[in-house]
Amino acid sequence: MKRLFDLVISLGLFLALIPVMLIVGITVRLGLGSPIIFKQQRPGLHGKPFYLYKFRTMNNKTDSFGNLFPDNVRLTSLGKFLRRISLDELPQLINVIRGDLSLVGPRPLLMEYLPLYTGEQAKRHLVRPGITGWAQVNGRNNIEWEEKFQMDVWYVNNQSFFLDIKILILTVDKVVRAEGINQPGNATIERFKGTNSM
Repeated sequence: MKRLFDLVISLGLFLALIPVMLIVGITVRLGLGSPIIFKQQRPGLHGKPFYLYKFRTMNNKTDSFGNLFPDNVRLTSLGKFLRRISLDELPQLINVIRGDLSLVGPRPLLMEYLPLYTGEQAKRHLVRPGITGWAQVNGRNNIEWEEKFQMDVWYVNNQSFFLDIKILILTVDKVVRAEGINQPGNATIERFKGTNSM
């Protein structure tokens, strides 16, 4: 039932938002150049890797040694605007249609985090990751990693159709309010280094 709900809603939203995505794509192309879409490998259900799609929000500026500048330096004003109203996330509807993501679930993080999880934290991969989730409507990037993982596992243990509907409604409110987009001093959130290092 959840997969059918994901497919129907994501396909409907994708078709309805094609004009918006075209405008965002053209704006990104003019403001940041190519590529328009940023893709990055992330762990999906049971940790299986897939490519997550987003509209690009950062430039590719490097230092004199050819190393990319930190995210908070490369994040442009256009990128901040797209992130503030979550327009950069729209290509993830393709991920939902493909079955990589669900509309609701723990947010897919970085592949490099997989060996850092405790057994309890790793339970977040027992369900398909989502565009939004319980942690996203309860602080998003403005909460500590430990709390975020506790919320992810809570969702895994308590997931239901009605909980997903509640999370989707709360997500709309969070997007409108532009809450929890980043931690102070970070483009999004500081990197996870493992529970023992926190």
